[in-house]
Amino acid sequence: MSISFKDTVFLRAFSFYKIPLLFWVNPTVVKMNDEEVVISIPFQRRNKNHLGSMYFGTLCIGADAAGGYIAARALQELKKGKGSLIFKDFQAKFLKRPEGRTYFTCKDGLKIRDAVKKAEETLERVDLPVTIIATVPEVSGDAPVAEFVLTLSLKVKV
Repeated sequence: MSISFKDTVFLRAFSFYKIPLLFWVNPTVVKMNDEEVVISIPFQRRNKNHLGSMYFGTLCIGADAAGGYIAARALQELKKGKGSLIFKDFQAKFLKRPEGRTYFTCKDGLKIRDAVKKAEETLERVDLPVTIIATVPEVSGDAPVAEFVLTLSLKVKV
């Protein structure tokens, strides 16, 4: 997979100033388009637990980043007002031990962009469940190591 340099710089700069814990895990945007985002987190000492696999907190950070990145970019493109996002709830299934670079994929980009548009038009809060799948291709191919569903909550203010 190729790295999206511009998106990685944006994500790291944003996280450095706004969410230092996200910056600490060293995320990389591997793929970004209107439909999908793929963010990877390296398998390194700072991201591991006492059993030598990726710490569940790091997995949650990766899911948060993948679930919110498309919305953050869409909110930047607003024609009127300023938008904000937050997650209202979080569900996770940890299926296998992630023991390598982990990729977090969210394919809900079009739904997220529609929700941002609706929030801009109505100026009401819009909630949307987004799904993120975590994989470790070098160890287990395309088999998920974790599955997440987060409720994204969007608001636009003029």
